[in-house]
Parts: sequence; structure tokens; C-alpha cells
Amino acid sequence: MSKKITLCKPNGFCAGVERAIKIVDLALDAYGAPIYVNHEIVHNQYVVDTLARKGAVFVDDLNEVPVGARLIYSAHGVAPGVREKAKSRELRELDATCPLVTKVHMEAIRFARKGYHILLIGHADHVEVVGTYGEVPEHITIVEPVRGEALTDLVAQLPEPPTDRLIYLTQTTLNVGDCMNVVAALKRRFPTLIGPPKDDICYATSNRQDAVKATAPHVDFFIVVGSPTSSNSKRLVEVARESGCRAGLFPDETHLRELDLDGIGHIGITAGASTPDVLVQTIIARLRESGFTEVEEYHHVNENISFSIPNHFRKDLIEKGVPV
Repeated sequence: MSKKITLCKPNGFCAGVERAIKIVDLALDAYGAPIYVNHEIVHNQYVVDTLARKGAVFVDDLNEVPVGARLIYSAHGVAPGVREKAKSRELRELDATCPLVTKVHMEAIRFARKGYHILLIGHADHVEVVGTYGEVPEHITIVEPVRGEALTDLVAQLPEPPTDRLIYLTQTTLNVGDCMNVVAALKRRFPTLIGPPKDDICYATSNRQDAVKATAPHVDFFIVVGSPTSSNSKRLVEVARESGCRAGLFPDETHLRELDLDGIGHIGITAGASTPDVLVQTIIARLRESGFTEVEEYHHVNENISFSIPNHFRKDLIEKGVPV
């Protein structure tokens, strides 16, 4: 009897990731190497290594970037202080921030101006949260998306806000269930708390988690393809386990050696939003060699979202004759 794979669709790259990688590739074509990138352009080592071989240089400190060089901001966004530092070094900037992250930045600025205090739900050490917090730090309290008694304790220990005009915003790549539990706990303590006009957790995060929830009860093990630094990939592992399925994070096919396939007859596969399809396909190929010859796809929803590159960059590319 053959063993089986169910591949969740959608998986892998989202529109924001595709846009960010495209901006780096086009900048290399238009201006030549090196092109400097603030932080990893997306959280996937394969992508970073591929772009580095083409001439992208990834830095976490702008002092490493030569004065006057070209700099691209990663998909995760940056705080205003980073932009100010770039201007002081006369860096020629390109912004690859995901538009859905920019939306959260703009919400933080807008609601702070209206006199709200913002409870920002997210991981304080994640680069996306660091960037959002940096917009209006005096108006923001970061709330970690913890669970159980830890959540109760965390909410109880939060400092009293300076106003009862409260709004929550969120990191775009959270576990949806965890986030809603945090919101509920916050509302119990702060009854005047409101939410953003539209959810901040991005469509790709929600879609991939929902596909895993639908598939996990029917498989013996869930493989999530993604880097350990990828928040949305780690959240997919959590969602699979919460749905009653064993699961693990696998950066590439070499990590399959860590998985004991004995007793596993049906594997589910998905990939984080920063994971290229080539990594998914090489894992499937390796599993086929191990007897998982039947591959089916579970189509949860079709994604047809795309984000355009910055207009000034597009004009520059056209002038240089670089196909967009």
C-alpha cells in the first residue's frame, strides 16, 4: 500500500514576499552589485543565499553600508530612526516593505495622532514589531501573544494606560487563534479597547493556517517547510499541533533525516509565506523516494493578490531599459 502526501494550497510565497524579492532582483539588474539590504529581505535562508550570490549584501547595521550606496529595506519594515540614519549616510533608498506591514505603521501613526494608546500584539524581538513600535513608541505598549495562565498574568501586569482611548494592532504573522485569545483577555481588562478597521493579520497568514486546520486531522504528521527565523512558518507548526497532529519545521530536504517515517502513512505539507516552491518540491521528491508515491492537493482558497513595485523605481527601470 502506497504512502500518501497531502499538499496544502496555497503555500509558500505571498504577494509581499514576491514583491520584495523582485525589487532586489530588479535593483541588481538596473544598478549592478553590490546592493545593500537592511536585514534579511525575507526570513528564508535559501532566498537570502540566492540573492547574496547575485550581489546582495545583507546588513543589520547601516554603518556597514558605504556612504552613498543603494539600500533596500526588507519586507518587514523599519522604524523611522533607520530611515534617518540612511539619510545621514546619503544612502539611495528603495523600500520593499510589504504594503500590509506599511498599513499597520500608518494605523499606529494615525491613531496616535487621534490620542489613542496602542496595545501592539506581537513578538517584541521580531523585526516587524520593532519597526512598528519605532513609529510612535511613546504611544505603544507591546503585548506578547502568550498562552494560558501566562496570558492572564501578562494582562494583569500591564501598566495602566495613560488614556481609556485604546486600540489594539497586531503583527501580521501571528497565530490567529492566539491573537484572538489575547484580544479577548485585553478586552476583559480594558472594556473600551477597540480594534483596527480591518484585521492586521495578513491574508496569507490566515489562509495558510486555515488550510492546515482543515488538513491536520486527516494526516499522521505535518511538515512545514520554512526557516526557523520565519514567524509565520513557526505559527503553522503550532496550528497543526493544536489541531491534534504531530508537526515539525523543516528548512529543506536535508532535515528529513530527523524524521522517523516508520508508522507514518500520510503526511501533510505546507510552507511559510517566505518559502520558495523549490524547497517544497525537493522535500516531496525525497519523500517519494521513501515510498510516499501518492500526492494529492488540498485547495483551500485561490490567492490572486499582487503588489506593484514603487512608482519611482519603475520609472527608473524603464529609463534604464530593464524589463519590469
